Amino acid sequence: MVTLQLSTKELRADIIRMIAAAGSGHPGGSLSAIDLLAVLYARHLRHDPKTPDWPQRDRLILSKGHAAPALYAVLAHCGYFPRELLLTLRKLGSALQGHPERHRLPGIEAATGSLGQGLSIGLGMALAARLDRAESRIYVVAGDGEIQEGQVWEAAMAASKFKLDNLTLIVDCNNGQIDGHVSEIMPLDPLADKFRSFGWDVRAIDGHDPAAIDAAFAAAKAAGGQPRAILAKTVKGKGVSFMEDDVAWHGKAPNKEETEMALREILHG
Repeated sequence: MVTLQLSTKELRADIIRMIAAAGSGHPGGSLSAIDLLAVLYARHLRHDPKTPDWPQRDRLILSKGHAAPALYAVLAHCGYFPRELLLTLRKLGSALQGHPERHRLPGIEAATGSLGQGLSIGLGMALAARLDRAESRIYVVAGDGEIQEGQVWEAAMAASKFKLDNLTLIVDCNNGQIDGHVSEIMPLDPLADKFRSFGWDVRAIDGHDPAAIDAAFAAAKAAGGQPRAILAKTVKGKGVSFMEDDVAWHGKAPNKEETEMALREILHG
């Protein structure tokens, strides 16, 4: 089990570097989710980079698969593969595809990117763990724009029916999607009340506050009898001033000058 601390500055810098090198990718949603992934992998997820298929491991499903740079950065810093491979993002033949691919890279639990499917995958894994009497916990990271998909709510009903308290959904609430702000495209509020009405234990937190994130994950493991939803309020493009809350950076790579500016802000700002 890994218990290291992950530097979110370095993780953010790696996200910018790899997307710039690829010339394409999704910086906004990767930067908004990175604090959540860093705390999860450093303090709560039971995993072993030396034995990626350890049967008793916890599982992380990145349902918002376009934020793969964030997951790749965390996996590299945890030791799943050499950090130098990050610069092969989206290159022909690279294991680091634009969306996670299960059989190409250690540490990836499911191929994702077709939005709305991750919670259903996690639901199946949580049911399997219960049948196997395994202690594994299942975590699913979804975007707030993504949960406009109807399949998410079908899975939410099933998770409550089967009382899957080994399943945690983390919603990256950055209020941004490719077409604009979530609050304008298809408003979700009152989101916490909706999940509670579906029978979920719900916690709303600041998704950039490590202490709040840590406490939410600890509480999710302690409570019983219900699936858990952590609604993390985040900022799209967090850490780079000219990207923050700008949906234009949902799926656009920075040029050379923008890359240098972003790295200065992240590492020295």
